[in-house]
Amino acid sequence: MTANTFTLDGSEVGFEPGDTLMQAAQRAGHYVPHLCWHEKLGQSGACRLCTVAITDTRGHTRKAAACTTRAEPGLAVANRTPAQDADRRLLLQMLFVEGNHFCPSCEKSGNCLLQATAYEMDMHGPQFEEFYPHRPVDASHPTMWLDLNRCILCKLCVRASHEIDGKDVFAIGGHGIGSHLIVNAPSGRLGDSAFSETDFAASVCPVGAILPKRRGFVIPIGERRFDKAPVSEEPEHG
Repeated sequence: MTANTFTLDGSEVGFEPGDTLMQAAQRAGHYVPHLCWHEKLGQSGACRLCTVAITDTRGHTRKAAACTTRAEPGLAVANRTPAQDADRRLLLQMLFVEGNHFCPSCEKSGNCLLQATAYEMDMHGPQFEEFYPHRPVDASHPTMWLDLNRCILCKLCVRASHEIDGKDVFAIGGHGIGSHLIVNAPSGRLGDSAFSETDFAASVCPVGAILPKRRGFVIPIGERRFDKAPVSEEPEHG
């Protein structure tokens, strides 16, 4: 093994100084399941779906998020093992029951990273009693709409609006099961904020929480992103 490499499920992966395990794995074409990671945004660790088992050069093993853990020479990282995927399946099941995710009627179906990851993890059903929370749909913006029923609190829109758009349109409020996305406007409505359809935050949502109006089914079902190939086979892996 060369100096700046670690192993991922037995494959040698090179990295640059400062890389996280996720960054190095993505660059090398390896799929590490994730929902809250994006190559253009900083670290988050919100969803924990990318949690891997890491064994260091002393033989000590720990679990950590690949998107926040720095790559180091000699690490042995277990990613797509039955145990790791079982943990991810459980996390996905909890995300599905916590919100209102009705995939057959959702405009994002076929383009949804949550849905595609559930298929990849072989999730056959939620396995838990569903919450069916009462959440608002905000259609106040002229070209975009916000459906909090589908929000998974990944914070991608929060980070995109802050880090790239420089607007701070979104934030997370509340605690525990009461946590929710809030809009930076006196009314709390998207149409009264500085949000624009050209913002990076407008396109970064991995689910169907932030969508453009009047374009829901322009791409027919069967021809969408994850209809063509599973998420693990994409060149950029989501």
